[in-house]
Amino acid sequence: MKRARVDLLQRMPLFGGIRDDILEFLVERCVPVTVAGGQFFFHEDDPAESMYVLEYGKVAVLKTRDGRQRLLRFLESGDCFGEMALMDLHPRSASVLAVEDSAAIEISAGHLQQVGERDLEQFALIQMNMGREVSRRLREADERLCRIDGDAAGVPWQFPDAGP
Repeated sequence: MKRARVDLLQRMPLFGGIRDDILEFLVERCVPVTVAGGQFFFHEDDPAESMYVLEYGKVAVLKTRDGRQRLLRFLESGDCFGEMALMDLHPRSASVLAVEDSAAIEISAGHLQQVGERDLEQFALIQMNMGREVSRRLREADERLCRIDGDAAGVPWQFPDAGP
């Protein structure tokens, strides 16, 4: 099982360039979590100290707005969620619901700190990869927002004429 988890992490951009021995070290410390379909991994505004790598299943990332939960995206095997918690130390920004029976590897801030104590360079690379992943998702969200804004107005948004 450990080898399968290391292989899963190796296929993820978040762990790109991380050596096998470091991934094995990390996997040995991580907690596998299973969640039945219809149950939550966590809720928006929960305290946050870990991220998850989805081993199998499908989850929905949900955000509450105007008293309603709105779907942000679906995630499947090999995707990660909750990594913002390891970067900004704030409560959960969204809820994650298991759409079907799901299992994930839980990686805590403490686990990553242990990696840092063992190999600071590999720890820094993981942190940099996390920043890239969050940045990629921000770019995707910007694109979706622009499409929605343009669709709502019926025309692409343009700068107003600044005049002379």
